[in-house]
Amino acid sequence: MSRYTLGVDTSNYATSLAVFDTAGEVVCAKKRFLPVKPGQLGLRQSDALFHHTTALPEMLHELAQEFDLPHIDAVGVSQKPRPAEGSYMPCFLAGVNAATAFAAARSIPLVYTTHQQGHAAAALFAARGADLFTQKVLLFHISGGTTDLLLCDEVRTITQLGTSTDLYAGQAVDRVGVKLGFAFPAGAEVSRLAAACPEEIRPKSSVRGMQCSLSGLENQCNALLAAGKSPEYVCKYCLLCVADTVVKMTKAAQKEYPGLPVVCAGGVMSSDVIRQWVQKRLPQVYFVPGQYSSDNAIGVSILAAREAGLWLK
Repeated sequence: MSRYTLGVDTSNYATSLAVFDTAGEVVCAKKRFLPVKPGQLGLRQSDALFHHTTALPEMLHELAQEFDLPHIDAVGVSQKPRPAEGSYMPCFLAGVNAATAFAAARSIPLVYTTHQQGHAAAALFAARGADLFTQKVLLFHISGGTTDLLLCDEVRTITQLGTSTDLYAGQAVDRVGVKLGFAFPAGAEVSRLAAACPEEIRPKSSVRGMQCSLSGLENQCNALLAAGKSPEYVCKYCLLCVADTVVKMTKAAQKEYPGLPVVCAGGVMSSDVIRQWVQKRLPQVYFVPGQYSSDNAIGVSILAAREAGLWLK
């Protein structure tokens, strides 16, 4: 018998809702990017909170046109960025408030999780269904606010093995895109332009073990533009530097944790340019469709089902 859970995620990039069927299917998912003015690299938290608060009632109404919300058996919500002490961003309060009100009105369980665990769950589910939820996995979470290599144990415990010591990959990509005139977040446009570049490129990445540095990437891209390289070339160079970073960090992790599956999640990892580069060198690494890789509430709805005892009991 199918049971249904609602996931709510209000990140620094998007407002997201999703419904999960415990038979093993994502019933529907809604996402609305936060509006960012041209030339800007993000929003103040007060503005993000306002936009989430405005969007959620409208999106719940849209969701109700596709799914009968009284059939929801549990609600999950990301209450902070990471499962770590001190992790906090005000934008997640909008989702917590909406999820709390929905669960209380229906007298159904409310499950608190985090944005990072939601990313992990969505990626693991898209890669191999329920299989990866019962074992340890090496997980990349690479977005505007993270460049993390994680040891993920059933999604309940997440240990950081490596990260960027300075700029995050998504920040570098967005800065290149905004400099070229694209709206924030600019990852999709950067990837589109990069795919149009036919030239062979040898990226230069800075990796020591499972730690990386990406501050030089922004400077390299600016220097290439100043030297007259095409926007397509610079976008491809930027993404291949991220891809080469992933390859080197993965190889370092596999020496220490041999045999574990490797899954890539986060908005930056939805780029086909990055996926093709990495999988040519590491064919066994899982990349998942953009719907499951970029910010979404799918993983939150899946974790709600598990923690409420409705799925993978």
